[in-house]
Amino acid sequence: MSAARTRGARRLLLGSLAAALALTVGGGGTVAAAPPAGPAAPAGLREVMFVGNNWDGTADVIEATGDFARIGRINVIPDRERRMWEIGLNPIKLAFFLGIRQGPGEGHDQFVDDMYATPDGSAMVVSRPSFADVVSIDLRTGALNWRFPVSGFRSDHMAVSPDGTRVAVSASTSNTVHVLDITTGKQVGSFGTGDKPHENVFSADGRHLWNMAIGEVTTALDDPFWDWTKGDRRITVVDARTFEQVRVIDMRARLDAFGRKDLSDAVRPVAFTPDEAKLYFQVSFFNGFLEYDIATDRITRVKELPPNPATDPDRTTWVNDSRHHGMSMSPDGSKLCVAATMDDYATVVDRQTLKEGPLVEASKPYWATVSGDGRSCVISESGTDRVTVIDFATGRKVASVSVGDHPQRVRLARIPADWSGPAAR
Repeated sequence: MSAARTRGARRLLLGSLAAALALTVGGGGTVAAAPPAGPAAPAGLREVMFVGNNWDGTADVIEATGDFARIGRINVIPDRERRMWEIGLNPIKLAFFLGIRQGPGEGHDQFVDDMYATPDGSAMVVSRPSFADVVSIDLRTGALNWRFPVSGFRSDHMAVSPDGTRVAVSASTSNTVHVLDITTGKQVGSFGTGDKPHENVFSADGRHLWNMAIGEVTTALDDPFWDWTKGDRRITVVDARTFEQVRVIDMRARLDAFGRKDLSDAVRPVAFTPDEAKLYFQVSFFNGFLEYDIATDRITRVKELPPNPATDPDRTTWVNDSRHHGMSMSPDGSKLCVAATMDDYATVVDRQTLKEGPLVEASKPYWATVSGDGRSCVISESGTDRVTVIDFATGRKVASVSVGDHPQRVRLARIPADWSGPAAR
């Protein structure tokens, strides 16, 4: 983003845009009641949220509801010195390490992309892009339990199975997804994907695993004419036990059939409806999202969200081909929360009408998830190092908390009820 775009100017522009559009939640209709809270944490555990501070190499632990206050912080690169020594001795690893820094890292090392807790709450499992691995960190001591080097030279998004026993991680330079036992770190399976696998999502019943490959996002060939250079971008669905391919979805054909040949087919963050009948997804360069009916295998609706007049129109300045990056859905399926990354806002959208609510100013929001009680959307503001909470019912900001440098992924987790941070060693 251009350094000349000041926060004050953006606030005025967004405020004027919202007023001009006379935005209201649900287009003036009635607001659905907030969904009930999820099941209580097992005895001895408490529900929290992990916030991965990508450039810091830390993860903040915050409350999952209420004021979302920070509880503690974890160093996710306790072995940094050793990893850097290994990288320095290998010219190929060093080249990729520096490439990550200058490419997707925007001049910074990427030390934490994604993280989850083990079922017993004793450890955090973290993917570390610059170190091309996944590690398990003991929440009491801060020490490593195990380390799994991914194939290739960069690890990325993860997903945990519904029963919490397995974690899937994208190895973005080898077009592979590894599936690991979350307790031991042993690989239980893997499968091939399109170019640059990105987000992973398990189906609610744990039977299937979806992977979205986004292709090359670090080149400057961003004009639509050069779209063909971005690689093989597709959704791969596999059996989560055998890892055999069940289905491949190439959104290029579906977008063309829908009359949107102008849109990229690089599927970014997604959100399924509670019954998993529909998939909502963002694509590269687009300020909005699309609706895909899984049974009929076709795109059914598109939503274009308001552009920020201050957003640089030069697509090569948009981070990793993003325009909007981050989606979540309320537990009752009535609302979508969208992070408008390059447009510096987030908004709640009524799923039935596709009417957007207030544009909540946010600095480079990079992810969107759901609070522990299901009442709010939680976004990471990577531009101001904050996590901000937006009420699903009103579309208004209700809380904001300071975290570490460049927060990205935010995940619900369960940890020991008496935890306040790793013990000093």
